[in-house]
Amino acid sequence: MNSTPDSPRHVVTPKRAKDAQRSRFEWRVVTIPRDVSKADARAMLTEQAEYGHWELARTQLFIGGTRKFWLRRRTMRVERFDAA
Repeated sequence: MNSTPDSPRHVVTPKRAKDAQRSRFEWRVVTIPRDVSKADARAMLTEQAEYGHWELARTQLFIGGTRKFWLRRRTMRVERFDAA
């Protein structure tokens, strides 16, 4: 699978909205195509972990070589105490 310059090298879905009010975690799903090397995929995930405070929760390898990674991070619910 050759990628053209216009096609994305990986796909990052936004944070999951399901049960966002009750969930203690934010979720992000990263899909990486098979033509991306393991070293490049590792570098992308390491960057997400270091700068976005994400941790790896689950990985899935598909038959065609596509990889999908679920990242999560804890959310902090802060309650306001002022009268605003």
